[in-house]
Amino acid sequence: MSSIAVNTAVPETPEALSGELKSHTAAAHAAAEESSFVAELMGGKLDSAALVSLLDQSLVIYRALESALAKHVDHRQLGAFIDPRLARVSALEKDMAYHHGADWEAKLADGRIVIVPATAAYAETLTALGSESIEFLLAHHYVRYMGDLSGGLIISRMVQRHYGIADEGLNFYAFDAIAKPKLYKDAYRELLDTSNFSRAQKDAILKFAAESFELNRAVFVDLAVARGEAMAA
Repeated sequence: MSSIAVNTAVPETPEALSGELKSHTAAAHAAAEESSFVAELMGGKLDSAALVSLLDQSLVIYRALESALAKHVDHRQLGAFIDPRLARVSALEKDMAYHHGADWEAKLADGRIVIVPATAAYAETLTALGSESIEFLLAHHYVRYMGDLSGGLIISRMVQRHYGIADEGLNFYAFDAIAKPKLYKDAYRELLDTSNFSRAQKDAILKFAAESFELNRAVFVDLAVARGEAMAA
């Protein structure tokens, strides 16, 4: 009889990447959502101008993100995640025209539409790292688009109730090409879990995802500061 012991225990299955992302970003996610600007906006304590300011920042961020993503549509790993149905720039441009008028591009260019420093820094980071890191881009893709799909309809309804903004000014939160967001998110998580990412890649994705919430939180902080300064002026 062989003296070699046979290990009959079932090997532990590594946690799926989608589950790791959820748990790894939980604290940063909560900190971003609990920022005073977001809490007050969602609680109906601000005004429609605050929501418009948030849309303004979103346009700059998504232009940088989607420009970076466009360079990787054929990438063997990232390409499968890049879906035009998720794209937000066109929707945000419609919102800009609704809230700021037909000359909104000129207003953005000359500073009449205020972009806070944290937004500019976020966009610069997306442009710089998006050209060299697939893991960075996937992390931001996950945090932003899955967050939009999860909370977009809720946010839209809340701001409509609080501030009376029409649907025509809230295109950012509408995903007309995705009929069933839950099924889409389920398929997205399955793609995360079945894509052939190495452990080093997964660790990088987790790191960048947590950091993305901090970049978002910095935008909220700057928006609160800018609002306070505007009211004091």
